[in-house]
Amino acid sequence: MAVLLKIAAMLRLLTPLLLAALLAPAHALDQPEAATTRTAKQGNLTTPVKRFIVTAANPLAVDAGVEMLRAGGSAIDAAIAVQAVLGLVEPQSSGIAGGAFLMHWDGKQVQAFDGRETAPATATPEMFLKADGKPLAMRDAIQSGLSTGTPGVLAMLAEGQRQHGKLPWARLFEPAIRLAEQGFAVSPRLFELLSGEPALRSDPQAGPYFFDAAGQPRAVGFVLKNPAYAAVLRGIARQGAKAFYAGPVAEDIVRRVKGNARPGLLSTADLAAYQPVVRPPLCNDWRSYRVCGFGPPTSGHLTLMQILGLLDTQPDALSARAITAGWMHAYAESAKLAFADRARYIGDPAFVTAPGGDWQNLLGSAYLKQRGTLIGAKAMPTATAGQPAAVTQAFASQAEQLESGTSHVSIVDADGHAVSMTTSVESAFGSKVMSDGGTGLAGGFMLNNQLTDFSLNPVGVDGKPVANRVEAGKRPRSSMAPTLVFDRSGQLVMLAGSPGGPVIIHYVAKVITGALAWGLPVQQAVDLPNFGHFNSGQLIVERGALTAEQLAELRARGHQVVETDLTSGLQVLMRVKDGWVGGTDPRREGVVRGE
Repeated sequence: MAVLLKIAAMLRLLTPLLLAALLAPAHALDQPEAATTRTAKQGNLTTPVKRFIVTAANPLAVDAGVEMLRAGGSAIDAAIAVQAVLGLVEPQSSGIAGGAFLMHWDGKQVQAFDGRETAPATATPEMFLKADGKPLAMRDAIQSGLSTGTPGVLAMLAEGQRQHGKLPWARLFEPAIRLAEQGFAVSPRLFELLSGEPALRSDPQAGPYFFDAAGQPRAVGFVLKNPAYAAVLRGIARQGAKAFYAGPVAEDIVRRVKGNARPGLLSTADLAAYQPVVRPPLCNDWRSYRVCGFGPPTSGHLTLMQILGLLDTQPDALSARAITAGWMHAYAESAKLAFADRARYIGDPAFVTAPGGDWQNLLGSAYLKQRGTLIGAKAMPTATAGQPAAVTQAFASQAEQLESGTSHVSIVDADGHAVSMTTSVESAFGSKVMSDGGTGLAGGFMLNNQLTDFSLNPVGVDGKPVANRVEAGKRPRSSMAPTLVFDRSGQLVMLAGSPGGPVIIHYVAKVITGALAWGLPVQQAVDLPNFGHFNSGQLIVERGALTAEQLAELRARGHQVVETDLTSGLQVLMRVKDGWVGGTDPRREGVVRGE
């Protein structure tokens, strides 16, 4: 029976991927994490709570956040406890050797905490090129030491806690340490993803931890203990984040990066020098709301707000109250235009100058209105970047390549302070390399492969440099879009975000549209079908999302429609009349809990 269950799980994992490979054209979206069994969320905290509320991608992580809030902790305190547990129970998505973007609301101001990884000091634009001058295949780049950037999430969380924490730092790691030492039950999603990830078996640390002596993944319900992770967290709890960025932990990370068949460039000096950045948020009016998000180095907010702004120039979109073929056409064309600008202009602001010196120029009403005139009744093949303002740097558009991620956390505490954080190790299980932090114990934490978010080819077809090319100390462009939405009185009304690589932008656009423009209950907005366009020639829609008539109309308009699995992980909180409710994605294992 156990063997049959394993085979069934593997078939659920592989069948959508095989069908996509057979049915889709050559450029069909490669999902950062494969689709797994859905979890119904119909009863997911629809009764409003007033004291606090937490949503994250795993129930054990949510429990850790609730524990901190019950103890009088802040939203930041809870986020740290949640992240520590996610790194244990959901290692395929995020962890202490990854990075994150965190939006924080303290009742008076919005702050944007940047914990994105950085390229090593010795990195060069050509580091992912082979001897023949062509880029490495993406999988080869991911599974190399070259892909690991300087982790940023712990340093960023420490800075956030220094400013807004209420509980002792060490207290925040107690739930994760307890679970790591006593063990946690392997979840269905972790099992299914392990079943489809053969590269982990060959890693000397990850292989014995995730797989049994026969090479089979630990079964659903198997109690998995991680003594190495517990020991590393105990050091961080005692000494602060510096215990990660120097000493045995840092040395072991570097040893494993440099010991790869394709050695990486990360050094202990890079880890010791890492600094998080507190950035001004980008806030923009949209209909009767003010939407605040993260600016570059992530493209999330700018591209999201371009799509929403362009949609509002289209009558079919303004009048819609549900997904129709006309609305989907307007959305796809808006997305093409937004992603064309994304590919041309957006990169780390320490290295890339915004058009006209201000990223808000990409969202100017006159510019969006002018761009909206390019949307007609028929689909344009692809869009080209516009010129929102004077450009001082001549960049090539980045070629399409795989981008992955991640996990999302949304929290509101008893003081009404809030955290919306998207956190990642990039691809599923990062670079497929596990570090034990120099403890010599079983288990550990996964290393990121965030540097493959850079353009592997540093120049475009026209020979001009790509804005998002690798450079020493640079932060790779992201699509992560942690979002806070306020009404015009300044009251916080929504927290949203999702994993999903570049589709994150579409997932967040979907839930904002469904909940705020169409008035759907938040769980229904999360449950809406997924879709997206990346200016790559294809409109991708979730399998079974559209009727045969809608598909036919879109194809008649000239769209190349591809049905596939789109594995969002939306974690959304929304204010209602009597408090807060939440919605969490049936495509993953998250829950919402509060009091």
